[in-house]
Amino acid sequence: MAAEIHSTAIVDPKAELDFGVKIGPYAIVEKGAKIGRDSNIEAHALIKERAIIGQGCRVGHFSVIGGDPQHLSFDPSTPSYVNLGAGVRISEGVTIHRSINENQYTEVGNDCFLMGNSHIAHDCILAENVILANGVLLGGHVEIGKDVFVGGGAALHQFVRVGNGAMIGGMAQVSADVPPQITLAGRNQASGLNLVGLKRRGVPLNHVSELKNLYTQFLCRSGNLKQRATDLLASKTPPQAEIAIGFVRFFLAGSRNFAKSLKQSNNEDPLPPI
Repeated sequence: MAAEIHSTAIVDPKAELDFGVKIGPYAIVEKGAKIGRDSNIEAHALIKERAIIGQGCRVGHFSVIGGDPQHLSFDPSTPSYVNLGAGVRISEGVTIHRSINENQYTEVGNDCFLMGNSHIAHDCILAENVILANGVLLGGHVEIGKDVFVGGGAALHQFVRVGNGAMIGGMAQVSADVPPQITLAGRNQASGLNLVGLKRRGVPLNHVSELKNLYTQFLCRSGNLKQRATDLLASKTPPQAEIAIGFVRFFLAGSRNFAKSLKQSNNEDPLPPI
C-alpha cells in the first residue's frame, strides 16, 4: 500500500516514504527524511531532513526527530543524522537531536519506548528495548544498554554510560556510570540488583547469585574499580556466567566514576572534568 498522507500534512517531494507509511494532520516531513514501511507519523509531528526512521515506528504528536544539537559551536550545515531502529514507539512531545559530528548518528535501537516529553541529545546511543519514562533528559553522548528502564524526570549527564538491564528511579540525578543489572536512585546511589528485571528476563538463579557477589565486591567497597576488574578477569577464578562477565567488563571502559552503594556514596571521589 502506498503512503497515506493527510491533506493538511506537508511532505517534501524529496522525502522517502516506504509502503504503508501514514502521515497525520499538519505533520511536516522535510526533504531527505527517510521513513520505513508501516510507520505512523501522528498529527503535528516534525521529521527533519536528516532523520532516518525504521520500519513499524510510531512518532507521537508534536515530537521533533532530527533537530539541530544544542551545542554552541555546531554548524547547522553539518551532515549528521538521527537513526531510529524498527518498532520504536515515541509518545507526544519527544525531541531527538542529530549528531554534532559529520556523518555520525544519534541512534535509538529496535523496540525502544520513549514516553512523553523525553529528550535525547546529540550523539546518544540507545540499545534495543530501552524505556524512557515521561520527562527523562539525556545529555549528549550518553550510552544506554539494552533492557534499561529510566524513570520519569530522571536526568543523565553527558557522557554517562548505563549498562544492560539497569533500572534508574524517577527523578534520579545521574552523573556517574551505572553498572549493568543494578537499580539506582537519587544522585548516583546504587541500591542493589534489578532483581525484578533479572527474573522477567529469565536469568538463572545461580547467575543472579554470582551477580550478587560481584555487586558487593565492586559497589560496596572502595578502591580502583578498573584495576579490580582487570585483576578479577585475569585471576584463577574469573566470572563464569556471561552476564557476570559483562558486569565486570563494564568497569574497564568509560571516563567517569561509577555509581556506588549507599554504604559508599558518602566517600565518592570527585567527578573528572569534562
